[in-house]
Amino acid sequence: MLKEFKEFIMRGNVLDLAVGIIIGGAFGKIVSSFVSDILMPPLGLIMGKVNFADMFINLSDKPYPTVAAAKAAGAPTINYGMFINTVIDFVIVAFAIYLMIQQVNRLKKKPAEAPPATKDCPFCCTAVPIKAIRCPHCTSSLESN
Repeated sequence: MLKEFKEFIMRGNVLDLAVGIIIGGAFGKIVSSFVSDILMPPLGLIMGKVNFADMFINLSDKPYPTVAAAKAAGAPTINYGMFINTVIDFVIVAFAIYLMIQQVNRLKKKPAEAPPATKDCPFCCTAVPIKAIRCPHCTSSLESN
């Protein structure tokens, strides 16, 4: 059983999947940081000094200036600003993956086209095997063709 498990782990696609998950997780953190620390502050400034992380709907009867203050008080909130950040994260990650897969597909070798298995009889236009010397349909000789 241990030997089978070792063979399973050492297969190329299992290792590729593990590496992909680790790199994907790191890439997700980079994109999240990019969105929250670099992209959203100027976007919020352009939109009238709005901090998307502090955009929320307070469901309690007490007012709170920030999401952090509402969470510290245990107030129920709908954090739509953080949701906007998460959606932008997703769109950027999805676009980056799309671009990466496009490049990988360009680099893949296209399989060589298989040689034709049939040819057309010049007399009756029926498909016949390449090696045929006589058409099975019209019985014409194909040797000179």
